Amino acid sequence: MDLKRSAGCLVFAGLLLTACSTVPMTGRKQLALVPQSEMIAQADKSYRKVVEQGPLSADRDATKQIRRVGKRISTAVDDYLRTHGQKDLADQMHWEFNLIEKDEPNAWCMPGGKVVFYTGILPYTKDDAGVASVMGHEIAHAIAGHSAERVSQQLLLQGGALAVAGLTKDSKYRNAYVMAYGLGGNLGAILPYSRLHESEADRIGLILMAMAGYDPHAAVAFWERMAADKKGAPPEFLSTHPSDAKRIRRLREELPEALKYYHPAGSDSLRADR
Repeated sequence: MDLKRSAGCLVFAGLLLTACSTVPMTGRKQLALVPQSEMIAQADKSYRKVVEQGPLSADRDATKQIRRVGKRISTAVDDYLRTHGQKDLADQMHWEFNLIEKDEPNAWCMPGGKVVFYTGILPYTKDDAGVASVMGHEIAHAIAGHSAERVSQQLLLQGGALAVAGLTKDSKYRNAYVMAYGLGGNLGAILPYSRLHESEADRIGLILMAMAGYDPHAAVAFWERMAADKKGAPPEFLSTHPSDAKRIRRLREELPEALKYYHPAGSDSLRADR
């Protein structure tokens, strides 16, 4: 390896050692090559396009429900972040909640706190606690910086692929090596991290809904309803999500932790030290 390439590797290694952040509530260290502020700026532009295209739901009661639950959970999030030394992250969250008319049972939260629910998920949420189960999970992705971490992993994987290509440039198997690296990186790193993100969002989401005064038991019931209506799923090692059975089992295991934060809505202790 020549001097220039060695120097580049050292710089890259140094960057990896310093480009780390900590996930709120779980304390997990994560790769952070991309600033959260940059992710938020891009997400805001994308969100505006989605909302403009809509169509936004004409169901006023359902829209009020989404915004009511969103307000309670986002307030709990802001309180937690500000009282646990993460005021900067709280200041980056500019919450917005919309319901879009779409049959797909889905919801998402972009970096910066921009949330969309599709009407197709409402038959599964059933009530405010069910909505809170989904809302807490999706908001957890945002405050945990999962989007920025995913982009950082992709950048790292691409950098590794370039290194493999350079090191094998004189081999007749060069293309095979690069393809194998890409597949191995996806199955060995990206997909497992996607499943880790989902499990982490489940855990944080339980805590967030509990902080906001919603019984976290409702999350187990919601996922059981979703699982009962699923028509097959890919093998877990090829999926970005944990299997339904594993997800529900972990949620049950994590309930005792979440219940420590639970105070029914209206309780004076809702804003107690958490």
